[in-house]
Amino acid sequence: MNKAVTNVETASPCLANFIDGRFVTVGGKSFENRNPATGELINLVSEADAVAVDDAVRAARRALKGPWGRMSEQERSAILRKVADGIMKRFDEFLKAEVLDTGKPASLASHIDIPRGAANFNIFADQVLTLSTETFRMATPDGAGALNYAIRVPRGVIGVVCPWNLPLLLMTWKVAPALACGNTVVVKPSEETPTTAALLGEVMNEAGVPPGVYNVVHGFGPNSAGEFLTRHPGVDGVTFTGETATGTAIMKAAADGVRPVSLELGGKNAAVVFADCNLDKAIEGTMRSVFANCGQVCLGTERVYVERPIFDVFVERLKATAAGLKMGDPFDKATTMGPLISQEHRKKVLSYYDKAKAEGATLVLGGGVPDLSGSYAKGSFVQPTIWTGLKETSPVIREEIFGPCCHIQPFDSEDEAVTLANDSPYGLATSIWTENLTRAHRVAAQIDVGITWVNSWFLRDLRTPFGGSKQSGIGREGGVHSMEFYTELRNVCIKL
Repeated sequence: MNKAVTNVETASPCLANFIDGRFVTVGGKSFENRNPATGELINLVSEADAVAVDDAVRAARRALKGPWGRMSEQERSAILRKVADGIMKRFDEFLKAEVLDTGKPASLASHIDIPRGAANFNIFADQVLTLSTETFRMATPDGAGALNYAIRVPRGVIGVVCPWNLPLLLMTWKVAPALACGNTVVVKPSEETPTTAALLGEVMNEAGVPPGVYNVVHGFGPNSAGEFLTRHPGVDGVTFTGETATGTAIMKAAADGVRPVSLELGGKNAAVVFADCNLDKAIEGTMRSVFANCGQVCLGTERVYVERPIFDVFVERLKATAAGLKMGDPFDKATTMGPLISQEHRKKVLSYYDKAKAEGATLVLGGGVPDLSGSYAKGSFVQPTIWTGLKETSPVIREEIFGPCCHIQPFDSEDEAVTLANDSPYGLATSIWTENLTRAHRVAAQIDVGITWVNSWFLRDLRTPFGGSKQSGIGREGGVHSMEFYTELRNVCIKL
């Protein structure tokens, strides 16, 4: 981890925690937040201790009993729309913060991270107003009957633990439905990307969100804010997006008190490219799925299976297109690929580059560190990388790398393609490229993942279920499926 701990009094400015509607700097420790594109210090971040986390949870519990808990769905929805408007009014501030924290190109963050982060509040403000439940009439021995109907109530205080790859987008993807349903939240953003979560606190205040409804605590996982939050008995549910090992630890913590979890975890996603595909579309879509956000996308592709008749041409065209990616200043419109999130993560990704070389992979492109000038030479950049020729048992093919790389393997039959795609402990996403509609439906039904794209990638209707199978997670988010986690159903039985 590249975030050194220092004394909070020795340096400034310091990014504060947001608790009960106020920014709070906890005395004692802070950690560094560095720009992964240059290694330069952005700010220090106040690390929340157990007392600060407890304060945040208590504030959230008070807010449940306060004005927020007494508001109608219509009133909450109106406020959430103001939150969306507030993000867009301060678009440039959010964009700068997100780009500095992540290093991703501003062209990407301005197209996806910020507008979609704001849109989440509008989507769920609408969704909660159309949320339905069940009603049943039943017979009774006296002939008068009874009426049963279900009501939804907020689950309570939700612990929201966020990843660093899409900080604002994936945080609001959880916070928006939680608040729409009447819950309160304590957010623990990644220590790598803390700024936009804190900035959102200002927008919450401006939009009229009552104190304690939205709280932010900064820190790490074990023996820090993450563990303090997920183990806190005042937290009624935990939602997390991130790696499977961390999700496992959170699930164990939530077992105390029998609290529910919603987990969107790791992936080792496959793309299946049939010979009858539209090759231009398949190359464009696979390019994005492998290299977008420097490969740091949970839904990204690291395994590509291509039908043998077009294997060679596919490899050459993907190589030629990826070779045109430009790294450097993320605020430069010409930059098309940013750095990895940290030097530590770069070491991990480069270790897989080394494993591929040691195992005799054919290096099609990349495989190392780019030669960049100036301050960007100190950034966490790696080359976009393509391999062929590895065995399916290789760790490069079995394990999630989370970098701008993929292995391409030929296949000869539809059954073989399905078997290869399913041969993974993960089951998050896949893309199928074919112009044969019957085949598309047939293959999509056989691949063990939470979401399958046909002739596309990252095309998301926010009303649809989203989540992973196998070791890629538990539960579903999106539309009514998010509401199912953030509410509890109660049945009322009326004797007529």
